[in-house]
Amino acid sequence: MDLLEYQGKQLFARHGVPVPRGGYAATVEEALDVADGIGYPVVVKAQVQIGGRGKAGGIKVAQDRDEAREHCEAILGMDIRGLTVHELWLEEASDIASEYYASFVFDRSAKATLAMLSTKGGMDIEAVAEEDPTAIAKLHIDPLLGFQDFHARRLCFEAGVDADVVRGVTVLLGRLYEAYEQEEAMLVEVNPLIVTGDRQVAALDAKVTLDDNALFRHEENAEMRNVSAEDPQEVMAKERGLTYVKLDGDIGILGNGAGLVMSTLDVVAQAGGAPANFLDAGGGSKAEAITSAVEVILSDPKVKAVLFNIFGGITRCDEVARGLITAFEQIKPTVPFVVRLDGTNDKEGRALLAEANLANVHTVATMDEAASKVVEVAR
Repeated sequence: MDLLEYQGKQLFARHGVPVPRGGYAATVEEALDVADGIGYPVVVKAQVQIGGRGKAGGIKVAQDRDEAREHCEAILGMDIRGLTVHELWLEEASDIASEYYASFVFDRSAKATLAMLSTKGGMDIEAVAEEDPTAIAKLHIDPLLGFQDFHARRLCFEAGVDADVVRGVTVLLGRLYEAYEQEEAMLVEVNPLIVTGDRQVAALDAKVTLDDNALFRHEENAEMRNVSAEDPQEVMAKERGLTYVKLDGDIGILGNGAGLVMSTLDVVAQAGGAPANFLDAGGGSKAEAITSAVEVILSDPKVKAVLFNIFGGITRCDEVARGLITAFEQIKPTVPFVVRLDGTNDKEGRALLAEANLANVHTVATMDEAASKVVEVAR
């Protein structure tokens, strides 16, 4: 779950990470009240889950109340790379002497947390990595040892942090890691981490991604979820207990078991198709779950064809067939379906589909045949 900047800063503050004083607003009048309370100059910041807000005009400094009103009116409702601004965060203006970059992220390839620090903050870290990889100090963290002060000092030395702020950066990194670990985050990123004119350090931005699977242990974090900002198909699937990830293609995919679904995505791609989703109906899928899965897949208007790839172990193929028949009765799909049933009760399942004689449903015997057929009918 991705947090908005102000939510990330609230989370940081719980762990003692220094952040500028600020307040949340959803209307112009609320924003002016917050600005008056903070005092001028004040920074008005659009709250959307995407980078590049400053370049798009979503971050402005107001010197007085009239200027604050002007900026708030301009930013609220603004479109920033496809996202509409509905919320604002206003904070005291900072005296910035230097801008650094700091993050902790779970590195899946190394199966460990990766700490990164750079003195080239305030710009896209991807651009820094491409132009000057040596500008980013990196360190993998042993989960049994955790992140220690000597780790932070090593990062500071390798990144070239100014000597007089090494202690302040070390303290901030330690608290940032505490937030990452205790809140069960997948990413915490500060860009920029600022050094002020009086040589204090603070997090001027906050990018936080929390592990969805751990939210049941963090009720306060779970309440930050913004359902309206999430993909509607993924929200629908979550409500129905389905494992669903939206992709960019136009061929809907359903399988039982994550491994089988992953293989199906690969086979469809090899056949020249573009999967529209990953949907694992789970082992032992019943007719009701299949009906729900069809509704979720077809709620994506880009889907031109659907592939069912079922290998019956604890899942019975006749149950899958009944679910598909029920779905056709209730939803009346207009796109073609390709169905491959193999394993437990596969003959019974195919017999049920043949008897139902569903319009535009094609049954095939192998995965390769299914992939080729679904790509064909999608075109």
